[in-house]
Amino acid sequence: MIPAAFDYHRPTKVEDVIALLEEHGDDARVMAGGHSLIPMMKLRMADIPHLIDLQDVGGLGGISIESGRIKLGAMVTQHEIINHDGLASAAPILREAALQIADPQVRYMGTIGGNVANGDPGNDMPGLMQCIDAQIELIGPGGTRSVAARDYYEAAYMTDREDDEVLISISFAAPSGGHAYEKQKRKIGDYATAAAAVQLVKDDGKVASVSIAMTNLSDVPVWSEAAGAALVGTTCDSAAIKAAVSAMLADIDPSEDNRGPVAFKRHLAGIILSRAVTRAWDRA
Repeated sequence: MIPAAFDYHRPTKVEDVIALLEEHGDDARVMAGGHSLIPMMKLRMADIPHLIDLQDVGGLGGISIESGRIKLGAMVTQHEIINHDGLASAAPILREAALQIADPQVRYMGTIGGNVANGDPGNDMPGLMQCIDAQIELIGPGGTRSVAARDYYEAAYMTDREDDEVLISISFAAPSGGHAYEKQKRKIGDYATAAAAVQLVKDDGKVASVSIAMTNLSDVPVWSEAAGAALVGTTCDSAAIKAAVSAMLADIDPSEDNRGPVAFKRHLAGIILSRAVTRAWDRA
């Protein structure tokens, strides 16, 4: 598998990246880790005349935790997320999810920005970012702007990011309470058949607040406000979890593919969500 011919650019400044995007328009794409884009180029599913590598661009790395707010540079790798002690303490759900992405070779190069930016329905981090209500910072010719992760995804591989914009960072308030990222996949290294991210706060033996997002069960990650509402005020018993699953099933729209038929995916989604809610409740 060999991609079509392309020009390779390796700028060192964000301003140069924006200039290249403006110059080449739809013919240019940025690459962070490359684990989604390069296979598509090799399969000739994506024709990219101008490839812009972000590896040498300054200011896109780093993890900061200040005053209860966490900021991840776009080029932070999954490996860095897994091995950052402060992040593991402040937002353990990120480490739990990152450990389930592909394999160590991919995690050494795969970046949080690349995982979030391109709108792949199978990526793990977009749903998680919706669960923890993250903000996505973009930069383009008009300057920087912030978009809520819950508003960022529009359809499969279609997002709120303009063609001449670059994702530069992700930020969110340090989550509290219990957490869980539950994922079912066919084999090691595969995308999820279904995955659930749950962040749950318990107070006086009842669910005080909860956020739930599902992965690879629609064209976009699904943050289910109704599923969370079904749990609030309950003791998270089996009836409450069943109600949350029913609410979530009304929000997803899986399609049949080589991971299984629609009925199987919906059944699996309920199991995965039940496990994630139970584990988050136990940890809260």
